[in-house]
Amino acid sequence: MNLKKYFVRALHRLQKGPGYTYKELLVWYCDNTNTHGPKRIIKEGPKKKLIWFFLTLLFASLVFWQWGILINTYLSYNVTSSLSIGFKTMKFPAVTVCNANPFKYSEVKHLLKELDRLIEAALERILQPTPGNSSENISPPLDLELWHQIPLVLIDEHDKDNPVILDIFESNQGAVGNQSTAGNQTTAGNETTASNQTACSHQGSDNCTYRNFTSAAQAVTEWYILQSTSILSKVPLQERIRMGYQAEDMILACLYGAEPCNYKNFTQIYHPDHGNCYIFNWGMDEEALNSSNPGAEFGLKLILDISQQDYIPYLSSAAGARLMLHQQKSFPFLKDQGIYAMAGTETSIGVLVDELERMGYPYSDCTMNGSDVPVKNLYSQYNTSYSIQACLRSCFQNHMIEICGCGHYMFPLPEGVNYCNNEDNPGWAYCYSSLRSSIRHRQICIDSCKETCNDTQYKMTISMADWPSEASEDWIFHILSYERDMSTNVTLDRNGIIKLNIYFQEYNYRTISESAATTIVWLLSSLGGQFGFWMGGSVLCLIEFGEIIIDSLWITIINVIGWCKGLKQKRAQARYPDAPPTVSELVEAHTNLGFQHEDGGALPRDEALPPEPGTPPPNYDSLRVQPLDVLGPDSDAE
Repeated sequence: MNLKKYFVRALHRLQKGPGYTYKELLVWYCDNTNTHGPKRIIKEGPKKKLIWFFLTLLFASLVFWQWGILINTYLSYNVTSSLSIGFKTMKFPAVTVCNANPFKYSEVKHLLKELDRLIEAALERILQPTPGNSSENISPPLDLELWHQIPLVLIDEHDKDNPVILDIFESNQGAVGNQSTAGNQTTAGNETTASNQTACSHQGSDNCTYRNFTSAAQAVTEWYILQSTSILSKVPLQERIRMGYQAEDMILACLYGAEPCNYKNFTQIYHPDHGNCYIFNWGMDEEALNSSNPGAEFGLKLILDISQQDYIPYLSSAAGARLMLHQQKSFPFLKDQGIYAMAGTETSIGVLVDELERMGYPYSDCTMNGSDVPVKNLYSQYNTSYSIQACLRSCFQNHMIEICGCGHYMFPLPEGVNYCNNEDNPGWAYCYSSLRSSIRHRQICIDSCKETCNDTQYKMTISMADWPSEASEDWIFHILSYERDMSTNVTLDRNGIIKLNIYFQEYNYRTISESAATTIVWLLSSLGGQFGFWMGGSVLCLIEFGEIIIDSLWITIINVIGWCKGLKQKRAQARYPDAPPTVSELVEAHTNLGFQHEDGGALPRDEALPPEPGTPPPNYDSLRVQPLDVLGPDSDAE
């Protein structure tokens, strides 16, 4: 009951309003506010009143201008980076080692036989680019099908205005015409030539792409890689693993700290660029190893055999081991982040750790685990963590599958898709080249992928020395050969042996972390400082200003309601121009009206009988009777 009374009183108070007019409310605010300026406007003379009005308006504008700048700065979500140095026992990084050559030449020679014959004949003609050299003099004849799909040509640029294409396996030659294939140059004899690689959507098509090289060595290597990719993509994965370097043949010795290890402590993965790779301390099946102390004596020591004599001559021109340090459960992208270790040397790698901590949304567009990235991670089949390299490659492979209808050999495949090859996809090289050079598709992938919010980077200090020395190489090679092959003969040499030392230089680690440059506390203090400096105000002054705004809205609403009521009354008066009879007039008219006898005589008022039920009321033409609701509750009382 008390609650009902409270609401009734509140409703009456709302209907009454604040009790001021606009002018009275404005005068009251200026006279009672704690903000400097408005009081002087109403209390000073006419001239000073104008001056103070101008100053108050000016400084209020400055306050709002500064507030806009501060709010915009806060909403930009800038960050500051801080560097801190700590000391702790750290996990030893995962170490991936691969051979620079992906396959043993003795195992893949039968697959690359025709390709090798073709490239050898092409090299002969590149060294002697004279008309008349053709493939007809070679026995057995060359299979030029691969050549016609992606040909190599020489461009004679002796005449800059009219460069001439010299096809290696054709006696005829033609002018370049309107094709913009010349530009990169190399000197061969007395004439200027450029090597060019051409890929077309199909044989005989004019829809081609051209790649220029400054050297024929670069052109031959790129051409051989492209053709071997088509051949090896048709080989099953298990067969490719068998043709690569096995762990027991490649890892000759292993020592971690004071504990011996062997090839069984490494996890094998297949990498398209380097064949079989082996990862130490990956952390997939067991806990990651901690480093007991910094220094070379407490790190990982490896002796590797890369078997350089079994390299593919045209596929890999670099000899050595490819290695990379990375986090546990992350995929190693050796082509981007790996380093080479040279054969015949002892390579020492001192490691320092940098930990990066980025702030997430809205301060940066980073991701914690890649779940909010719109690109399907094709490297998740390895059960590895998200990385931006995996995202970029997955994005490219997805575009390749969508546009070209097949996947590139260097990247993982989703289910139900095959790798590209010349037989099933004759125009795949043109499609791949066009897609790789497309800035639009590249930008799509860059915009779609995100950096990880937390990352660990390993900074390496590398030093090398010849190993083994001339004085000790005989006994070292004898022992290593015996341990691997159980043979008293020396089967190893300096060109195939690599020794690695990987260790923490120190346990100091650096943490580079981001923090918000502007916080809500900074915003409030800055807003208050500007308001207090220019207007001498505080939070209470803002509350006072809010109060006058509410009262003004209150007065406006009441005025609108009163205007609507007045409009309604005017419409009612226009509908009924005469005033309706009062209740007393209706009662008097009713009591003075008599009833007639059956013979026509009038009955006294006391003897008048009520009408029978269901009888319509008499027609009083002389009375204007309004509807019953006009009578109101007083008629019932009568």
